[in-house]
Amino acid sequence: MVKYSSDRLDAVFGALADPTRRAITVRLAKGQASVSELAEPFALTLPAVMKHLAVLEHASLIEHWKEGRVRYCRLSPQPLESAAAWIEQYTAFWHAQLDALEAYLREDEP
Repeated sequence: MVKYSSDRLDAVFGALADPTRRAITVRLAKGQASVSELAEPFALTLPAVMKHLAVLEHASLIEHWKEGRVRYCRLSPQPLESAAAWIEQYTAFWHAQLDALEAYLREDEP
């Protein structure tokens, strides 16, 4: 069984609970981007976008660096892999439950 840090998973799922942060994550999955590029599609102030980025960074979902005056971000996939593995445990559980239900229902077929 894989061990997961509850605090880390809470941070990842909390960060991904917001649609703006999910959209930023989707954009960064395509490649690195500047903060200005990330802010462009949203009707938000730059400080509001920076707060979203801080939440993603706290969850270790993104990394950032500066080149001159421009701040860039890129996706850090490891926390997503951990979250996917956690979800996979429950996917396997539900598949087993549904398979057992199907077998039970087939027993009653004439």
